[in-house]
Amino acid sequence: MAVRVLHIVTYMGRGGLETMLMNYYRQIDRSEVQFDFLVHREFEADYDAEIHELGGKIYHISRLIPWSHSYRRKLKHFFQEHPEYKIVHVHQDCLSSVALQCAMECGVPVRIAHSHNSNQDRNWKYIVKRYYMKKIPIYATDLLACSNAAGKWMFRENTFQIVHNAINIAKYKYSPEISRKVRKQFNIENKIVIGHVGRFNPQKNHEFLIDIFAECIKKNSNAVLMLVGDGAGRKKIQDKVNKLGINKKVIFAGVRTNVNELMQAMDLFVFPSLYEGLGISIIEAQAAGLPCVISNMIPSESIVTENLVSVMQLSDSTLNWADHILSRVIEERRDCSEEIIKAGYDIETASKNLEEFYLKIYERQGIK
Repeated sequence: MAVRVLHIVTYMGRGGLETMLMNYYRQIDRSEVQFDFLVHREFEADYDAEIHELGGKIYHISRLIPWSHSYRRKLKHFFQEHPEYKIVHVHQDCLSSVALQCAMECGVPVRIAHSHNSNQDRNWKYIVKRYYMKKIPIYATDLLACSNAAGKWMFRENTFQIVHNAINIAKYKYSPEISRKVRKQFNIENKIVIGHVGRFNPQKNHEFLIDIFAECIKKNSNAVLMLVGDGAGRKKIQDKVNKLGINKKVIFAGVRTNVNELMQAMDLFVFPSLYEGLGISIIEAQAAGLPCVISNMIPSESIVTENLVSVMQLSDSTLNWADHILSRVIEERRDCSEEIIKAGYDIETASKNLEEFYLKIYERQGIK
């Protein structure tokens, strides 16, 4: 019988964390390890149907409020009602300590915290999140991170292991045929396509990206910007685009199931985030052979190919960013598969490693 691992997440939409989990879930030997999910939203999310198809279960609970006694009672009740879960894998960023504490108090023997970021937005919630983040190593039995930067930020001096944001490399390998097909669909056959994939939230720095692109089209009116993703900040960015009068040059592609194909149509990938745990989109872009321009706030571990990624300072002017971006769009696409495999981002190998990790800790605890 397969070991069932309970992943605790906000919801299974098409974000970086969720995409990473699904990459592993599709590839892992489900006769040995099966994934189930405890989510904090009532609606059906993007990956829910596929999870059910793969044999996973999805449980719903109310939104996470860390100081809420009601929330904690519900969570403890869940663990008491489901003693079959001996491994709980929590992906709730700084607030992971809440679920980890409840799991510990209910006797769950293996409690995994997973860091997917290297910073937080500096808003009123920051102090609260930092308070709960410091408690994570107290309640977790195992600490995982997507990068050294993410692990050191969340876990400080505590020992952690790296689990790569691995991908199906073959899906992203550049195809001229797919590129032509997608360009035709969007009516951008003869355009310079600058691309970005990510949720519309402050971390991704879309406002700065729009300012950069506005400089790009001053220098080359043939450029278009393709933004893949959705989020609470989308309308604000659309309003900014309209105000600048560049709405005919910006494609809001929304949430997509075929990001790998959209990347074939891009000429260059830009990722000016304020911070990242790693940035799975950067790995995907390199797998597609795309020249990438990223900010200096993204962990260097995301650079897994030679001469494909260049780093710009966020303090640099939008004009400097635009000049550099346009200087790189003439580059030829190349196959980077071997470099990405060597760096450990091939999902076939990475999923076997994660499977072995789960089975070893299961055995370590002497779980029956």
